[in-house]
This record gives sequence, structure tokens and C-alpha cells, in this order.
Amino acid sequence: MSFRPIFDAHRWDEVKASIYAKTAADVERALAAPRRTLDDFKALISPAAAPYLEPMARLSRQLTERRFGRTMQLYVPLYLSNECQNICTYCGFSMDNKLRRRTLSQVEMLQEAAVLKQWGYEHVLLVTGEANQTVDVDYLEKALYTLRPHFAQLSMEVQPLDQPDYERLMRAGLHSVLVYQETYHQQDYKKHHPKGRKSNFHYRLDTPDRLGRAGIHKMGLGVLIGLEDWRTDSFFTALHLDYLQRTYWQTRYSLSFPRLRPAEGLLQPKVEMTDRELVQLICAYRLLHEEVELSLSTRETATFRNHALRLGITSLSAGSKTNPGGYAVAPESLEQFEISDERSPAEIAALLRQQGYEPVWKDWDAALST
Repeated sequence: MSFRPIFDAHRWDEVKASIYAKTAADVERALAAPRRTLDDFKALISPAAAPYLEPMARLSRQLTERRFGRTMQLYVPLYLSNECQNICTYCGFSMDNKLRRRTLSQVEMLQEAAVLKQWGYEHVLLVTGEANQTVDVDYLEKALYTLRPHFAQLSMEVQPLDQPDYERLMRAGLHSVLVYQETYHQQDYKKHHPKGRKSNFHYRLDTPDRLGRAGIHKMGLGVLIGLEDWRTDSFFTALHLDYLQRTYWQTRYSLSFPRLRPAEGLLQPKVEMTDRELVQLICAYRLLHEEVELSLSTRETATFRNHALRLGITSLSAGSKTNPGGYAVAPESLEQFEISDERSPAEIAALLRQQGYEPVWKDWDAALST
């Protein structure tokens, strides 16, 4: 069983037309429903929902506080390598970019970790480019064993792997995996990924199934907003999430909303998403899934994050560097993308407390799993 037959049964152009055909009456029915369906989600992300942003935001906030309380999980990415064998039109690490490549040694990992520990972090997201010959499973396993004694929880955002590889990394301490489809538009996916293993659309599409069969504790989904029509891509993300929740019900799920940011000499967004539209999408996801975790990174501005965190977000990054060694080893090397919110973790934690939220520095405690 896999998501692919469900995906193949939905045509992009037909889905897009059905979203844009939604009316105010459809939006009102979705808001009044005790439990919302995927068709309701179409209404909530449609242009017809724009005048209903205030009631959507109010309900989203109520549902989030009922499920998660007034807590906010804080996490930070730790970039291990910018080596990559893919060509991606939107990424600073793309193989055809002429830049100094760097992969951290175990000693350098620990130097980076020391800074993050001083800041208070217990939840770290390990990130690499997709370089199977350099940043391979052996390297990732060593990274987990190196860092596991220092953090309560380790996540990864790396190249898609086979199921036995995920099982091996889970034994080394891997807790969760983020894997973004980038876009569900199959033809445009090929345009943005012309070379490298990432050009295999279906292998990437099948990755959450491999993670689910491996029994991963949590997985994160999302698309890169700006590559294609954000409403249609978001529906396919919701469709994928719905399938995964029903099939791998023991796994937890999170969603992210990365908007395409400037990177070294790369493309501009095909589709611009306004701040109001991003709020609409965040609220629509919360109204569809009360229990899913919603994450907002430092791609977004400080002003936007200050307002959006009250509307459904449950997880924030802070103090992020998107280059390998960016915290202690090599702060001058090229970033994967530009950061918008450059406030320190302490500043973000203070802001959260001022707004009545409790900052949570780790996702879970290892003692609870024994």
C-alpha cells in the first residue's frame, strides 16, 4: 500500500479548478462543521475564504490552545554539510553553484552543539545537502551517535532514504524526519530538479510511506511555497497527510510553510503568497487537523512571526544559521537561504513569556521511551 494510487487519482488542473470554484456559502459551511473534510479544506484555502480570515483565525487559536495549551516548542537547525549532488533551481546548495563545500567533522559537530546547548536547546534538526557519497548513511549514523548524548531529541532533514536505512538511523537515536515534496506538480517538479537523485519524483513521493513502515516517531511534511500554485500544492499536502494519518496512525505529524526565499543567484517565486494568505493557510490546516503540529521558521519576518504564533503555530525555530558550521566553526560560509528573523533564542523565549506562552526546549524526554 502506498500514497501513489491516491495521488494518481487526483488531477492537478481539476483540483485547482475545484478550489477556485468554492463560494462564500462553502466557506461558511466549513466553518460551521463539527469536523472538517478535505472538501471543506478546499473552501478554507480558496479565494472565497479571504473575507473570513478573522473568524478563521479566532477559531484556529481556540482549537490550538485547547489541544496544545499555551506552549511553544523551540528548535534549531544544525547544518552538517552543504555538499549536494542535485541541481535544484531554488537552493543555494545546488550542485551547479560555485561555492566552498564543507562537511563537519565529529569534532566540529560538537563545537556547534556546545553553542546550541548554551542557548538552552534540547531539540535539534540535523540538515545536510543531498550527497549520497559524502553525507551517506554511515556519516548520518555517526552524527547521531556523536550528538545523542548532548540532546534529548534529534530530527533530520536529509536526502530520502530506503526503509532499512531509516530503521538503522532510528536505532542510533533518530526521532523524526522532515521530508518536503517541494511541489506536487509533477511536470514542474522535473523542471526544478533536472539532475540528481532528487529528480525522481516518485521516489520522493514514496518517502513518507517508507518512514511510516519503519515506525518513525514523527514526520514532517510540506511544500516550498512559490514553486507552483500554493492552494493546489497545499491541498495535495493535506491529501497526503490524511492518507498517512489513517495508514500510520502511531506516527505524529507536523507541517511547515516555507516560502521561497532569496538564495545565491537563483529563481524568483513563480507565485507570490501574501502574509494574509499564509495566515489563511495556517488557519485552514488547524481547522482541518486539530492535533497536527504547525511549524514556522526564521524564513519569516519577526513582525509576521510575532502575530502568527497566536493563530495556530506550535513550533518555532530561533537563532537559526543555514550554513554548516554557522554557529561556531565557519560563520562566513554560504547559507542555503536568507534568514529574516535574526533574533536570538533568548529574545524569542522572552517574547513568548510576555505573550503568556511557555517556551518548551525539547519535544520529548528520552526517559519516557524506556
